[in-house]
Amino acid sequence: MESIWAPGSRGRREQPIVAVRARDDAPEPGPQWPASIPAVAQVLRDGIDLSPGVTFLVGENGSGKSTVVEGIAIAYGLSPEGGSRNAMHRTRPSESPLSEWLRLQRGVGSSRWGFFLRAETMHSFYTYLEENPSARGDVAFHEMSHGESFLALLDTRFDEPGFYCLDEPEAALSFQSTLALIAVLQRIVDDGGQVLCATHSPVLAALPGARILEVGEWGIRPAEWGDLELVNHWRSFLQDPPRYLRHLLD
Repeated sequence: MESIWAPGSRGRREQPIVAVRARDDAPEPGPQWPASIPAVAQVLRDGIDLSPGVTFLVGENGSGKSTVVEGIAIAYGLSPEGGSRNAMHRTRPSESPLSEWLRLQRGVGSSRWGFFLRAETMHSFYTYLEENPSARGDVAFHEMSHGESFLALLDTRFDEPGFYCLDEPEAALSFQSTLALIAVLQRIVDDGGQVLCATHSPVLAALPGARILEVGEWGIRPAEWGDLELVNHWRSFLQDPPRYLRHLLD
């Protein structure tokens, strides 16, 4: 299997996370969830290096991409339900124990700032911000549409170098808003930040220069944008929607 180590990552120490490895007391890949997920099993067995720029994890529902992103985000010290290292809000704990099994190799002298944006918990995070106003003076997120609030959060929280984890951020975004997110991610990289993002969006994954890891029953493998199963499905659908749907509806 092709290596999932990031090209040129060895020797780099300025990025927030250089590598992710299993702790010595981590369980072996096996029937215990989430170690039973092929992608998680591969991380525990082989580890993974992160690119200094943007790394996308792309795969179907249940493939383990969000579990991997969540585990790394929590191991970095970010709130399990979204937010920065300082966010303290919790509703119903649902995270896997993966973060407890991971150790991170951090870049020497790198920024400790980070933010975890996950679509499924943003509503409760906005409530937390309302109840704990910051000095920066947040906008009224709950009074905005889902997509507008996401874009406002990008403007107010994605504003300095650090480690940014995103879990399916496109869920709230239109095509145009997804393009705006691409511009934000590029700005983060240009400013020296690092991004790890789980996504279903072929638009988002098309960010030039990003590293793509395809997640599935095989585990995790490097991929080119044009070779992704996700891209091929969208391409087939857009070329002839009636023919594509006929196979489903018949």
